[in-house]
Amino acid sequence: MFELNSGATATTRNDILSGLTVALALVPEAVAFAFVAGVEPLVGLYAAFMVGLITAVIGGRPGMISGATGALAVVMVALVADHGVEYLFAAVVLMGVIQISAGAMKLGKFIRMVPHPVMLGFVNGLAIVIFLAQLNQFGTPGEAGWLEGTFMQGTIIDVAWLEGQQLYMLVGLVALTMLIIQFLPRLTKAIPSSLAAIVVVSLLVYGLQLDTRVVGDIASIKGGLPSFHIPGVPLSLETLMIILPYSIILAAIGLIESLLTLRLVDEITETRGRGNKECIGQGVANTVTGFFGGMGGCAMIGQSMINVNSGGRGRLSGISAALFLLLFILVASPLIEQIPLAALIGVMFIVVIGTFEWSSFRVIRKVPRSDAIVLVLVSAVTVATDLAMAVVVGVIVSALVFAWEHAKHIRIEAREDHKGSTVYAITGPLFFGSVTSFLEGFDPALDNDDVVIDFARSRVADHSGLEAIDTLADRYLSAGKTLHLVHLSEDCRKLLRRAGNLVEVNVIEDPRYFVADDVLG
Repeated sequence: MFELNSGATATTRNDILSGLTVALALVPEAVAFAFVAGVEPLVGLYAAFMVGLITAVIGGRPGMISGATGALAVVMVALVADHGVEYLFAAVVLMGVIQISAGAMKLGKFIRMVPHPVMLGFVNGLAIVIFLAQLNQFGTPGEAGWLEGTFMQGTIIDVAWLEGQQLYMLVGLVALTMLIIQFLPRLTKAIPSSLAAIVVVSLLVYGLQLDTRVVGDIASIKGGLPSFHIPGVPLSLETLMIILPYSIILAAIGLIESLLTLRLVDEITETRGRGNKECIGQGVANTVTGFFGGMGGCAMIGQSMINVNSGGRGRLSGISAALFLLLFILVASPLIEQIPLAALIGVMFIVVIGTFEWSSFRVIRKVPRSDAIVLVLVSAVTVATDLAMAVVVGVIVSALVFAWEHAKHIRIEAREDHKGSTVYAITGPLFFGSVTSFLEGFDPALDNDDVVIDFARSRVADHSGLEAIDTLADRYLSAGKTLHLVHLSEDCRKLLRRAGNLVEVNVIEDPRYFVADDVLG
């Protein structure tokens, strides 16, 4: 069921006002991301409008804001430089199709596999990236890297810092913005404090004719409605081979960033979004955007935090943000271009403070060392490379740590039963990490002629486990002894039967122990 508001806590007024605040913050970022990708500013603004609108309407997380992002822009730049913007539009269309397929196949649920330390590292890393991005605004316009460095994962590139009165003016306006955002809610919550801060600082700069940079110093945002446009690329296998690698990477980065942002908004609002629906929403948004001259996009953690903190909870907040952005492009560009960058920098600094998990400093000494290492590692990789790489690295390291820890948990206890058989009781999972310890626990030369391995407190988890059993069977066969497996769980028996001739048949089924009919374990 479609609902503009998500409940009593998300009123229409709050959603509209928070949407306006988000739209104001979207303008300079969308323009700068377009510069990073090597395309015109309107290509980034159209993406922010269309992706934001469509995901707000059909996505799986009300209150989450989507648009053009730096994580995608840094991937797009090579494609645009080598083949042109039309290939980018085609790649965005294919990116959307891949994301729709991921949602249809219910792949969104795999975001649950991201461990909590990885989530903390993602949040802290993104906060650092946003902070570093704002520091670049303290550089001199025209110097190398002022725009590009602003959004290349927060890296500061050859920035000549402002000095004297210009620096003091910028710092003072940023501080004023932050103070208004911080303390206005104590007086009134009638309007979002971020919006009030932007308006007050803008009026102050305009009224006193202060010399400070404004949005218009980045680029003009004036334009018309986006028009339908089929990407001008040859419909050939060669074109597909060019755009496919980019589309797969863009789709993966977009979904990872969107689903992690969804989880973060879930935690803040204490509600639950729908991951698979968000995958489809992101896919539809990017497919449409590619046909209307946009650079594509995904969820934006900074703008989502602005929206949530300003009271935006329902779909109307995202819809309002997109429509306000379109309004800025069509009729209000002269006004929006006069907004001081200092006000937007102050808003983003507050986002950084609210996004960073300061509690991680307290818990990092209390959690297992491996979790602390993963947290710091993901934060560092997010800052140094990109979000997708950081999450993949974090998940892989967490999985290896998990495998190492559980590999030490397998135990093998031997005894002799009343029939004269050697019985081994296995405790713990049999998988790639524990097969060495498993095989070292048996000695065919010393065992009786009849050997039983009891899996009542164990399970065969993967192909490595199957190979270990097959290797053990060969050892006992070479020693002229009989081996039986008992108390295999149902999923273990299915795995062994599926393996077919990878494992000796007489090892799987032994009528005396009723392995095929045994449902214990």
